[in-house]
Amino acid sequence: MKRFFGSDKKGEPYDYGAEAGNVDGENEQLIRGLSNLYSPKPAEDSHVRDIADVLLEMGKINDQQLDQVHRDGSKSGGTNIEQVILNSGVATADDILAAKAKLYGFEFRRIEAAQVDRAAFDKLELRYIRNSHIMPVTIDGDTLVIATSEPANVFAIDDVKRQTEMPVRVVVTTESDIEAVCREFDEMQFGYDVDEIMSDMADIEVVKDIETDTEDLEKSAGESPVIKFVNYLLTNALRENASDIHIEPKEKYTKIRYRIDGVLFDTMQAPAKMHPAVVSRIKIMSNLDISERRLPQDGKISVIMGGRGIDLRVSVLPTSRGEKVVIRLLDSQSIMRGLDDSGMEHHILEAFKEQVALPHGILLVTGPTGSGKSTTLYSALAQMDGETMNISTVEDPVEYNLNFCSQVQANENIGLTFAAALRSLLRQDPDIIMIGEIRDNETAKIAVQAALTGHLVLSTLHTNDAPSSVTRLVNIGIEPYLVAASLNAVLAQRLVRRICPHCKEPYNIPENMQKYVERTGIEPSQLMHGAGCEKCRQSGYIGRFGIFELLIIDDKFRNIINEDASVNSTRRAFAESGQPTLFDDGIEKVKRGLTTIEEVLRVTQVCEQAKDKAGVDAVADTVNMNVGVLSK
Repeated sequence: MKRFFGSDKKGEPYDYGAEAGNVDGENEQLIRGLSNLYSPKPAEDSHVRDIADVLLEMGKINDQQLDQVHRDGSKSGGTNIEQVILNSGVATADDILAAKAKLYGFEFRRIEAAQVDRAAFDKLELRYIRNSHIMPVTIDGDTLVIATSEPANVFAIDDVKRQTEMPVRVVVTTESDIEAVCREFDEMQFGYDVDEIMSDMADIEVVKDIETDTEDLEKSAGESPVIKFVNYLLTNALRENASDIHIEPKEKYTKIRYRIDGVLFDTMQAPAKMHPAVVSRIKIMSNLDISERRLPQDGKISVIMGGRGIDLRVSVLPTSRGEKVVIRLLDSQSIMRGLDDSGMEHHILEAFKEQVALPHGILLVTGPTGSGKSTTLYSALAQMDGETMNISTVEDPVEYNLNFCSQVQANENIGLTFAAALRSLLRQDPDIIMIGEIRDNETAKIAVQAALTGHLVLSTLHTNDAPSSVTRLVNIGIEPYLVAASLNAVLAQRLVRRICPHCKEPYNIPENMQKYVERTGIEPSQLMHGAGCEKCRQSGYIGRFGIFELLIIDDKFRNIINEDASVNSTRRAFAESGQPTLFDDGIEKVKRGLTTIEEVLRVTQVCEQAKDKAGVDAVADTVNMNVGVLSK
């Protein structure tokens, strides 16, 4: 029977039946879900059931958090309730999506490629699936089961019916699951058989003389197995979410390693005699000189993999056993995640956004190489209005091409240094300037001048924490009073690995760690780790997120800088401000079961200071000592 569903005056479900007219049976599920969005109630209670109410029913939030979310939503003038919940940190994006599915009357499920019928998947084009966030999953009788991350987009659902000419049943899944399935199915079209490729490569004759002729190398590099092998290395690295590929010559073989989530993993070994051909193929792709094998070379490759453009930075370094190649994969899709997805706690996120919105001054992001500084800066720039403001960057190199700003590639070989580029930019009527890194006195001086003359300057420094950035600027040669006048804030960050959700479990820490855990205020029952599974390569971790500390330069801190800009002074002042340190932020995420103590210690300065001492108790003593000193 074809029906409309609604609610009576008491809020009870009511079947309007034929009174509502005819409705296609395939729309019945959607109508039932949409009817939950509004249910007439007595005049004295006009509240409409929303996602926060569903989260309460699911046990994801409590009554106090529900009231707070509704109050925050009212204060923000009707801001999207999802964003209010996300900003509050009381529920995750997956929790919100599951609540939205329940609110609309749909099933929420996580989907892997093994659960998707390829025949059903091919009902829609891959590009359409990615753009519309709707993925065919399976065919149930004559009904197409589709998964979407945007259940409210009824127009897209209707379009799928029109394209496939099939009735559909909707389930809700995450955008990341849809992208993961798309990526895996897209990779399968290459049909790489590694064993077959390696076998074919073994049959290729390669001249072994060290004075190999350039033509011979170019010919061997153009052989189909070599091309297939290099293509496989690149596409497999993207599928594994690797950031770097290391191709290292050894005495009897070539070692291939991927850097995944900041850690190198052995991937495979290739025949040693094929190493020159593989290196030459990569050189050809990056327009390098294949005849030069004595000097380092750097190049760039732009390719399309997984339906999107990927930039590859190639570095070739001569070693005693041959040329070592390191390829960095720069995926613009992975870097533009947005500040909300960075892992910042709500109070740090809101404070950082306020700093980004200031009209002038310097905002610094600090941390070691590979700590996500560029991602944070690009995400901050993306928050700005590129249509009404002139946003310019000076970088070396320009790693990601951004459409909303003008990017300048520094090149010291031709005299285009950071300082020279900055001088030119200041004559281009800029509003926002991003400097890849403040490396020297000249660049720092121009950045300070730009900040003092009404420009907002964003840049990076390599320091261990936020307070020491003040001292670093003074050591570079900037007067303390200029630092105090121009610097707005410093954000220090690190990346820690996330516990694998597929093998996550509670665990009992060793006895020699008990004392340390007590000092950090962590309950043993809160400790989680990944046991290791195929999904995480037995590492216990999948993916990374940031831990942060934010130093706001207020009037009190400006006076401290003018009086004493030493590291001890700035760190003591930061501790007295009550703001959480990197270590504190990491421990908070350990308590929430997102990462492990070992990860926090691995990337924070506390761990570095403890390395010179032996034993876990030494680590605990070092932590306790630092906390005690900073709290005085």
